[in-house]
Parts: sequence; structure tokens; C-alpha cells
Amino acid sequence: MNRTARTRISRTSTARRALAAPLGLLTLLALNACGTGTAATRAADAAPRTAPAAAASSAATATATAQPSAAAPTAAEPLTGRTIVIDPGHNPGNFDHPTEINQQVDVGNGHKECDTTGTETDAGYTEAAYTLDVSHRIRDLLRSLGATVILTQDGNRPWGPCVDERAAIGNTAHADAAISVHGDGGPASGSGFHVIMPAKVVAGKADTSAIVDPSHRLGLLVRDSFHTATGEPYADYVADQGLDTRSDLGGLNLSTVPKVFIECGNMRNSGDAQRMTDPQWRQRAAQGIADGLADFLTGTGLTAQTAGQ
Repeated sequence: MNRTARTRISRTSTARRALAAPLGLLTLLALNACGTGTAATRAADAAPRTAPAAAASSAATATATAQPSAAAPTAAEPLTGRTIVIDPGHNPGNFDHPTEINQQVDVGNGHKECDTTGTETDAGYTEAAYTLDVSHRIRDLLRSLGATVILTQDGNRPWGPCVDERAAIGNTAHADAAISVHGDGGPASGSGFHVIMPAKVVAGKADTSAIVDPSHRLGLLVRDSFHTATGEPYADYVADQGLDTRSDLGGLNLSTVPKVFIECGNMRNSGDAQRMTDPQWRQRAAQGIADGLADFLTGTGLTAQTAGQ
């Protein structure tokens, strides 16, 4: 997420072509711009303005691309019967749809931008490209364990979805767990990753009372497994020991299922940027996130089972 809350209205044709490139090619092995600064910056948990019926329809479409399994869980597929929603932060097409992504949506205790463009490295590697690639890798790892996996977007829509729809997709699917994948846009001097968990919010259409505790457990597991898999340090410019609790993110406020965000690193920091642009590191990042989700759902620790896939 971009700490300067940049929702770009125009880019060069070259940048647009780069954003429109088929991101699926990055998955051969198979989280308002992100940040913690201004209110606009914190608006970046991303998703499109739709009526409840449209959100349900989007969830149904996403479900059709998942790989459900009705069989009983086995040692090889311990996540059989479990549904996990992965939310790739932002959308490559957001750059070309400033009007749509700047519209305000209700997040329960206030209103936020529908979405933002996200951040990018100094070399132009976008957060949207990063999150989609890592989300594909997480999806493949979890499917190999028998899980049904739903993506909130797969680079297959012009913009969005808005933050409220992203939450609705997980709710409609009755997901066992959900995670929003992001890269942060913090100060260039800061590095490291952090996991964001929902605060208790009971306001308007938001009520996180039932998910605060399980989301906290999920956040701890994802933090620990991501740290182990990647060696990435806890963020030194925000959060506390890699953990943050926030009440301003619509994707968390409106969720009725256990959910966290992960800011996998600071894309504005040269060291983090170098790691995040490395496909092998992205695979380790996906591994860590998948392990945390699997541990949350089984309590058994599956790092060894998914390693190398």
C-alpha cells in the first residue's frame, strides 16, 4: 500500500502496457495504496462498488474457478473441505479507472476510497503485479493440500473490486479463513513485513466481534511462518513485532470470517524491493503464507508437507 496515497490518473502508454501484461505468466511455479500514513493511504485495502447481489454473483464466479473436494481429509490433503479466500491487493487496471476507484464506500465506521493503484518499486514493479503473482503461488500450494481456493480478483476485470466487495466475497463463500496480500509503500529508510489484524469494530454494517480472536490467531501464525520461510525481518517503521491492529480497513471491518492482511515488505525500500522482485523469494513468501493458513486450519504445522511445491 502506498504511504503517499497516490491514485494515479494517468500513466505513459508503456506503463499501461506493462500493467496489462498477462500476469499469469509469472506463476510458473504454481494489502488505498498500502501503508500506515494518511487516511487516504490507509484506504487501500481494495475492492468494486457493487450491490449485495452483484457481490454474491462475483463470489459465485470466483468459486467456479476453485477446486473443491468432497472427500474426507487425508494426510496428503489435510485441507479437504476447507475454503480459503485470497485477496490480491489492488488491480493492474486501477491506473486507468481513477473515477471508479476514488468513489467512496461504506466501511461501517466511516467511508473510504473504493481502491487505489497501490505502490511500486523505484524500478516500476507494481504492487498489483506482486500481489497477483504471490496469490497464484499461494493458491497452488493450498490446492495441493485439498483446499478450495477463491481469489477476489484474478486480473480479469477492468478495475477493483472495491473493499466492500472483497469482504463480501469471503463472507458469501463462508470461508474458513481469508487473507489480503499486499506490498507496503512506506518510507524508503524502513524495511520489513507486518501482518494487520482487525480491531473490534461495531458500527454501521461492520461488526468484527466474532472474528477478532480467530483473526489474531491467524495473524500470529502467518507472521511466524512468513518470517521462517523468507527470513524477512519484522517491519522497523510500523507495527510492533510484525503485528498491527487496525480499525480503518474496509476489507477487515466488513469481514464476517477470520481475516488478516499481510504487507510482505516495503516496496519503496531498495533491499525489500530487490527481494520482492525475485521469483524464488516470492515462492518462499507464498510458502510462508500458505503454511500459516494451513496451520490455522489444522493446528498441525504443514511446512514440511508443502515445502518445495
